[in-house]
Amino acid sequence: MQRVVITGMGCLTPIGNDPAALWQSLEAGRSGIAAHIPDDGNPDPKLKFKNTAQVRDFDASSLSATQIQTTERCAQFAIFAARQAALQSGLTQHHPADKIAIILGCSTSGRMADEPEVVRVHRDDGRVHPLAIPRSMASNGVSQIAIDQQITGPSFTVSTACASGAHAIGLAFHMIRSGMVSAALAGAHEAPLTRVFLRGWDSMRVVSPTACRPFSADRDGMTLAEGAAVLSLETLASAKARNAPIFAELLGFGMSADAHHITQPRAEGPTQAIRACLEDAARTLHATDQPGNVQSLTEQIAYINAHGTATQTNDAVEAAAITAVFGARTPHISVSSTKGFLGHSLGASSAIETIITALALHHRRAPFTIGTHACDPAISMDLITHQPRDLAPDGPILALTNALAFGGLNAILCLRSY
Repeated sequence: MQRVVITGMGCLTPIGNDPAALWQSLEAGRSGIAAHIPDDGNPDPKLKFKNTAQVRDFDASSLSATQIQTTERCAQFAIFAARQAALQSGLTQHHPADKIAIILGCSTSGRMADEPEVVRVHRDDGRVHPLAIPRSMASNGVSQIAIDQQITGPSFTVSTACASGAHAIGLAFHMIRSGMVSAALAGAHEAPLTRVFLRGWDSMRVVSPTACRPFSADRDGMTLAEGAAVLSLETLASAKARNAPIFAELLGFGMSADAHHITQPRAEGPTQAIRACLEDAARTLHATDQPGNVQSLTEQIAYINAHGTATQTNDAVEAAAITAVFGARTPHISVSSTKGFLGHSLGASSAIETIITALALHHRRAPFTIGTHACDPAISMDLITHQPRDLAPDGPILALTNALAFGGLNAILCLRSY
């Protein structure tokens, strides 16, 4: 097995359109949750909530005429995030094109291309756009990146609701670790804040009328968002050989299905996924002649970037899963949810949160849970509130980032500082 590291990162988020800006906003306590501004400038008066977390100041003018014709906001996010990651890592200059994978998560596809055409059909108002199909397909982002970066290796899209990004990164990690490919661009992208989409979530009554407050006793729902994140992954050997920047190492990936309910999670599912992730991390260590087993890894986890959507059920279930795995150590592990800054960008959220976890390890400092003044007394966790928290000043730091999706699909990643 090869050791796998992160050598480049790119993102578009409600609090920064590159990783440096994202980190600065987390440090400064700047939230991206604000009044939703529709494309047509006309807020929907029938929505019970008014706030979302939108990507601001996005400029697609550097795209070619063909790219603009064949994409909408969702795929455009993917292109820009991938460009940042590839540029920072120099990935495409140092790996054969057929040995680089592109694996992205996308749970909602190109809604901004699809919904106007549906309206056109129902009004019988002329011909549907001739590129409506490619512009709206979930895999458009992957295809556009392959063309933009001239990558010819294995490329596909994963769609597992809110765990899409973590699944994509985990699969890319396994492909590199096994030697199937030598490098990958992996992450997720979403731009779903359309009128029909927002109305659908409004009907589910899981969106906060104000702003999400993860793990707070008074939490009253999530905040919907958009965004994208892409990571450059490659073997440690190749990164060291060319003196590439290394932000963190990927150690393990675990996944599971609740097999319970389409919208109501239960703790057994994420508990199984966290344990599977730790077991996978132990396999990585054994195969690379490093000491470690599941028990020792359980003792070493210092930080968890929680899924933390701020719904009553999700937060309680996730906390129960963490407690089931870590037991008496749970109150001694630093935990935060960054969705109070970013909102919940569905499939993209876990990819953005993987970048945040890597940055936390790189800077040895964990972000806090904005909007939550104290952890729900019914949840026994060391939730970081009010300000960021310094992690260990030296030595390796291990962290988890959790993704718990609708449909009971769970994906957990384990990262280590480098």
